[in-house]
Amino acid sequence: MADCKLLGLFLAIIGFLGSIITCVLPMWRVTPFIRSKIVTAQAIHEGLWVSCVVQSTSQKQCKGYDSMLALPQELQASRALIIITILLGFFGILFGVVGYSCSNCMMDQRQNSNVTIASGVIIIIAGVLLLIPVTWTSHIINQNSYNPSPQRRELGSSLYHRLGLCRTSFFITLVQY
Repeated sequence: MADCKLLGLFLAIIGFLGSIITCVLPMWRVTPFIRSKIVTAQAIHEGLWVSCVVQSTSQKQCKGYDSMLALPQELQASRALIIITILLGFFGILFGVVGYSCSNCMMDQRQNSNVTIASGVIIIIAGVLLLIPVTWTSHIINQNSYNPSPQRRELGSSLYHRLGLCRTSFFITLVQY
């Protein structure tokens, strides 16, 4: 049982770190843009916090968003949900460490198991909250992909990583029980 708890705690830490990394990366929405008359190609990478233009010469220019109020509604909600997810993941890991059977914080075995169950529930909630902005953003991108716009957005790699992290956090809770 202690090995399963240790594995769950290890996977929770990996998911937590991956969540932070993909939150910071500007690869939520990618807009490939190739001009027909000019040889250089550009790609626009949009994240939660910055927007970057990447030239074909590997030069990258990033700029933070000018106004919080000018952002799309799904981006504002995604920012809030991701921050809440990271905080819940931190507390889930903290409770998991406290509830681990080798810790001497609590001597009663029942208290250890209750704290471990609370850790699993918190990690489940963090996984669901992580899944909401990913699916919402993916839905918006897929819905707008049918517009014949020259700057059509595509799913970025951060969205794919987040879906994998959601699966990992759900697997963690199965392992802990």
